[in-house]
Amino acid sequence: MPDLNKHQVAIIDYGMGNLFNVQRACASVGLRSVITADKDIILQAGGVILPGVGAFGDAMNNLKKMDLVGAIKDRIGLSKPFLGICLGMQLLLTESEEFGGHKGLDVIKGRVIKFNSIDKAGRKIKVPQVGWNRVFFNKIHPAFQGAPILQNIPDGEYMYFVHSYYAVLDDTSFVLTKTNYEDTEYCSALLKDSICATQFHPEKSGLKGLRVFKNWAQIVSAHSELMKK
Repeated sequence: MPDLNKHQVAIIDYGMGNLFNVQRACASVGLRSVITADKDIILQAGGVILPGVGAFGDAMNNLKKMDLVGAIKDRIGLSKPFLGICLGMQLLLTESEEFGGHKGLDVIKGRVIKFNSIDKAGRKIKVPQVGWNRVFFNKIHPAFQGAPILQNIPDGEYMYFVHSYYAVLDDTSFVLTKTNYEDTEYCSALLKDSICATQFHPEKSGLKGLRVFKNWAQIVSAHSELMKK
């Protein structure tokens, strides 16, 4: 088992993530990380990242087969820093309509639905959304003023997206940023207690994406220092 310290981050490996890109991003901001499916490491690490690309149902099946569902929920229950990325954000919700419907982790109440393929004018929309798009702060979010994860991220900054489905939260007060794609305004980042999650890929979003990782690294460090007191 890797030697854990207060700054170590566990990147959850359930067979469906761009793990090494995430690990490189962590390293670039000074976070020592380990790619793992070990439940003890997930529970003990200073911070945890749930990345993901691919189908929602396959991801949930893998998490169940690897007996990681309980570990993730237990981890979140500890109120330590937790970061979800892309599919990793969607898995936190109650359910997804993808390929007939699948239950999610149900940590945050909501559902995952597909972009419309036709806009209001009857024109065909390209789905999935692939490429750069802007993220706008939800200024009514309770933590908007001084939200650490947004430090030095300009309102309207471009981030990189690859997805056909998006999250609809039951409680919109958890929506941290919004993005518009064709006729749809959707949640592109959420924040609830110790959970932060992004629909965009910060590890693919250049310097501002790395700034998200740096901000989160500072959150992990601050939490670890608090736990020492």
